Amino acid sequence: MITLPEPLRTALALAADGVPVVPLRAGKAPFGNCRSCAGNACGGRPNMKSAGPCRCPGVCHAWAAATTDPAVLTSPAWKAAWSRAVTVAYHPGAAGLTVVDLDNAAAVDWARATLPATRTVPTTRGEHWIYQGAMTSHNAVRPGVDIKSTMAYARWLGPGTGTMTDLPDVVRALSVKEPPTVRPAAVTVPARSGDGQCPHRTPAFLERGIAMAEQRITAASTAVHATAYRTFLAVLSTHGRCGCLTDAHMTRLFTAAQAKGESVRHCTDAWTNARTTLGL
Repeated sequence: MITLPEPLRTALALAADGVPVVPLRAGKAPFGNCRSCAGNACGGRPNMKSAGPCRCPGVCHAWAAATTDPAVLTSPAWKAAWSRAVTVAYHPGAAGLTVVDLDNAAAVDWARATLPATRTVPTTRGEHWIYQGAMTSHNAVRPGVDIKSTMAYARWLGPGTGTMTDLPDVVRALSVKEPPTVRPAAVTVPARSGDGQCPHRTPAFLERGIAMAEQRITAASTAVHATAYRTFLAVLSTHGRCGCLTDAHMTRLFTAAQAKGESVRHCTDAWTNARTTLGL
């Protein structure tokens, strides 16, 4: 009679119940990708949206390798991993579940006062609260609280206690990020130079320039800081010496940059560097 490693026995039982599973090695980490998949050389599944093994025999791509197929779980490559595994993980989202991972006593107290009761599982430092329903996973939604559902894995720590309830809106709302707080730009505008004459034909010229600058920053999908700096530089090179710019204009530009994730300090640095470059 063949004796299966304990993690594999647990994995097969979970898989039989429709829960996709994957082995974890020491340190509660998934096994590394095989050579074909290392560094996403295989194509990488960088936009992985569903559970399922890679097209290789190894236990690759962490949560995306989770499976309910006993033939895969007991294949030679997976058996080798199970022999070294210390525990079992599962992909909650693929099982239609969401795990609210409470990492300390304070987080548990918060959950008991805030969230609807559901099935709970003790962890080393806190608890897992498991709800029926899937959502996008998010880390650090509040101190000591992670949400593990789609595109994530959670350790299997036992069936837990209590009746599992439907995923409530209060948990879904935790993943909604508040828009960045826009603070008044703590900067100065260049002083009017020369004879103070404005070379621009109409105020609309400046208004169009500021509106175009806002749009350029808002449209940036990468290198936001560099885009903000170049935009500030362009605005200052055109309007920085005649005294047209006001604090209101600068606040509009800073607001656009902060909405893309830039901090006030980064905005101020970019503005200062642009002024220095132009000798203002």
